[in-house]
Amino acid sequence: MLDPRERLIVALDVASVEAAQALVQRLGASVSFYKIGYQLGFAGGGLTLARSLAEAGNQVFIDMKLHDIGHTVARGVESVARLGASFLTVHAYPQTMHAAVEARAGSKLRILAVTVLTSYDDADLAAAGYDFTVPELVAERAGQARDVGIDGLVCSALEVETLRPLLGPSMLLVTPGIRPADADVGDQKRVTTPAAAIAAGADYLVVGRPVIAAPDPKAAADAIVAEIAQAARP
Repeated sequence: MLDPRERLIVALDVASVEAAQALVQRLGASVSFYKIGYQLGFAGGGLTLARSLAEAGNQVFIDMKLHDIGHTVARGVESVARLGASFLTVHAYPQTMHAAVEARAGSKLRILAVTVLTSYDDADLAAAGYDFTVPELVAERAGQARDVGIDGLVCSALEVETLRPLLGPSMLLVTPGIRPADADVGDQKRVTTPAAAIAAGADYLVVGRPVIAAPDPKAAADAIVAEIAQAARP
């Protein structure tokens, strides 16, 4: 069983490597898993920081949501694997997923497919031209990901309870859009608390602003880990 501390992934959504390093230092042993996305990845030095974090014994989630022709995706996956990252996101389109799964062979990198962004609701899908509700599209893409051999999914915690029986116990479910009960929702539309996400069957929780914007980030992280531990008890 995963240690509760390992199930919290803190999103380093800050403007510079220096700010990220300062945050990592403040969090100390409370956090051992970090996510690097567009903001830090494109800030200059973000991917070098990813390598440094991995070499220091942390786990690193590269959240770049790759989606391109198969050859381009494969070369990107190979580069991320060489960084020592644990997770990498791709969009849940079959050709993209196939390329990513083949390219990560022989490495410790696990590929996560993004089903539907947690800032989307049914109206957003309709505006984008999809004739699906959010739950329908999530289920469709989840089944395709399972069949391709994807290691896990990024999905809203609100979909976890439905997806877990469909996918079985071995496929990882990683949930962003996590907000403690007293936190601001911000621009997210499909959110839930840490305890509710774990109880529904999520494996990992991605938390950004409730930790990094807190007056005491370490205390905020410790509180979330404690909530995870309580919810995970048999």
